[in-house]
Amino acid sequence: MKLLVSPINEEEAIAASNGGADIIDVKNPKEGSLGANFPWIIRSVKDAINSKQPVSATIGDFNFKPGTASLAALGAAVAGAQYVKVGLYDVQTEDQALEMLTNIVRSVKDYDPSKIVVASGYSDYERINSIPLMLLPAIGAKAGVDVVMMDTGIKDGRSTFEFMSEEELTEFTKLVRDAGLESAIAGTIKFEDLPALKRIRPDIIGVRGVVCGGNRNDGIQQELVEKLKSEM
Repeated sequence: MKLLVSPINEEEAIAASNGGADIIDVKNPKEGSLGANFPWIIRSVKDAINSKQPVSATIGDFNFKPGTASLAALGAAVAGAQYVKVGLYDVQTEDQALEMLTNIVRSVKDYDPSKIVVASGYSDYERINSIPLMLLPAIGAKAGVDVVMMDTGIKDGRSTFEFMSEEELTEFTKLVRDAGLESAIAGTIKFEDLPALKRIRPDIIGVRGVVCGGNRNDGIQQELVEKLKSEM
C-alpha cells in the first residue's frame, strides 16, 4: 500500500515528505472533504519537496458541472500536480458521473498523458445523496481514469469503517482491480484500522487527521507520518 498524506501548505508538505509519505496530496479542508487549494500552493509544495514524491491535488467536491470541473482539473495539472483528484459529491446518476469524468480525463490527458486522474466517491454517499460507490469502478474505467477512491463526504469524525463493512470495502477494491484501475481508501482512517486495511489491500490509503494528532484542523506531525508508514 502507498501512503497518501494531505497537507494544506508548504510546511505541512515538508513534514509529510520527510515522514515518508508516498504521495503528497494538496488540499484545502476549509472548502470540504476534497476542497481545492490555490495553484501557487500546489507549485510551492512541488518546489518544497523537490520531486521526492509525486504531488497530488484535489479540485473540489463537485456537483454536476463538467465544464467547471474540467477547467479546475487542467489548472491543477498545469500547476504541477501529477495526480488530479475530483470528488463526485452531488453527482447522482451514472450518466452524470460518466460525463464529468470523461471530460476531466480529456482536459488532463490532452495536456499531459502521464498525469493521473483520480475519481473519488464517498463511503457515506447515502447521507449526502451522491452516487453509490460500487458503481464508480465501471464508470471510471469507461471514462479513462487511473484511480478510483473513496472518502467521507462529511467530516464529522465518523470513519469510512462506520459506513461500510470490511466485506464491502474488500468488494470495492476487487471491483476497482478487476476494472484495471488502482484503488484508494480514505475517510478518517485511524491507526487501529491498519490490520483491516492490510486485509482489504487497497493500492493507496489517504490520511490527514490521523497524522495531525487526531484533529484534521491541526498541523501534520512528521513523527506521526513516520509511525503510520512504519506500521503499514
